[in-house]
Amino acid sequence: MKSLLSTMRNLACAALLAPTLVLAQVPQPPEIAARNYMLVDVTAGQVLAAKDIDAQIEPASLTKLMSAYVVFDALRAKKVSLEQTLPVSVKAWKMPGSRMFIDPKMQVKVNDLISGMIIQSGNDATMALAEGVGGSEENFVRLMNEQAKALGMTNTKYVNPEGLTAPGHLTSARDLSILAQRLMKDFPEYMHYYATKNYRYPGTPESNSYNRNSLLFRDPTVDGLKTGHTNAAGYCLVATSKRDFPNVGQRRLISIVLGTSSESARANESQKLLNWGYTAF
Repeated sequence: MKSLLSTMRNLACAALLAPTLVLAQVPQPPEIAARNYMLVDVTAGQVLAAKDIDAQIEPASLTKLMSAYVVFDALRAKKVSLEQTLPVSVKAWKMPGSRMFIDPKMQVKVNDLISGMIIQSGNDATMALAEGVGGSEENFVRLMNEQAKALGMTNTKYVNPEGLTAPGHLTSARDLSILAQRLMKDFPEYMHYYATKNYRYPGTPESNSYNRNSLLFRDPTVDGLKTGHTNAAGYCLVATSKRDFPNVGQRRLISIVLGTSSESARANESQKLLNWGYTAF
């Protein structure tokens, strides 16, 4: 009887200790100087690190990830084509913030507008696409919100297609991870835009030709995705990297860093998360 009781006590102690032992083996992420962050192992389907991932935040130009999703969906449905030209409205021309520098005298191919939206983060290019694909900005935003709901992005509400600060224009780190993963899975044929380092539309400033994602220039394994910045949102970056490991194969990670203090900080903190994810796991 004593032997049975002793065995039961030992099993109970083991059961109590097991969660502690498991937790002790989980690598702890480095200090990340960001309001919110998330690191996802896409290959394993696992969240490796997270901080306040369901808090609603301003997405700034990370909004353009959903704008691109809607445009890519229209391309696949053959509602528009890459070679089709779209007009540039006065509203698109006068958009503040990051620009592609197009004007109402131009008829611009969809392919170039996508490049302007993604590589240059052009608010003017984004508005021209929204009006051309959706028929109006309002209808395009409706399509964005419908798509967010369909993807299960429960903390997201879009008010505009470009990401300028507006009341109620919100998302979360978790929702951004959902969107980034579905964007890559659903539209692999268009992911080359996010890896393109330089693009300039003829007649526009040469100084405006570089991709805002500086990790593309410093880490050859990084191939996307998008930067964002407003005063309210801080400096943000959704970055993705793909690395090969002997006897393991290819691993893809997505890092989401929100609300950092500068362009260099968003790149540095993203790089820190990615490097940690590849070495710690």
